[in-house]
Amino acid sequence: MGAVTAADRVPGDRVPKQDRSRATRQRLLEAAVSCLAEHGWAGSTVTVVAERAGVSRGAAQHHFPTREDLFTAAVEYVAEERSTALCALFPEGGAERHAVVSALVDLYTGPLFRAALHLWVAASNEEQLRPRVTELEARVGRETHRMAVELLGADESLPGVRETVQGLLDMARGLGLANLLTDDAGRRERVVDQWAGLLDRVLEDRRD
Repeated sequence: MGAVTAADRVPGDRVPKQDRSRATRQRLLEAAVSCLAEHGWAGSTVTVVAERAGVSRGAAQHHFPTREDLFTAAVEYVAEERSTALCALFPEGGAERHAVVSALVDLYTGPLFRAALHLWVAASNEEQLRPRVTELEARVGRETHRMAVELLGADESLPGVRETVQGLLDMARGLGLANLLTDDAGRRERVVDQWAGLLDRVLEDRRD
């Protein structure tokens, strides 16, 4: 058997290094969201996030040169993960509307929404952060709306349907805000029931 050359070793060595880099980046993103949800913007420094992720500050800054880079990327990453998870709940597309409404509301009552809220508040006072968060929120909002339309089987070419779907998402955001201070699960269930029934009537009536 011939000797293994450096050229032979590089491809095999590169894959684990890339895997380690991706894993480090993912740990940083997840740690950033957790820190932001628990401690807010003021208490979520790069050093705190790096410690929570189990990596050095230098490694964190290698992936995300600025604090703004880290936290906007973190919220976007988890938003994408939650969107993927939501779609996975209904792999066949349109589903029973009550289940879809409940799942959409859940998007706004977990740590992602809490983290995003802290980021929005910080952006209102941080000039460097504001345009990035505004762009992020618009992108996440469009994607969430698109998913809602698809899962609800809504036809937005019909009058009032787009506004009804957006009203559902605005309502879900409001429930998420109410849940920040107290466990609002009981009232939330009743509101979900009411909205599911409303959507059934509105969406079916628009088709007739």
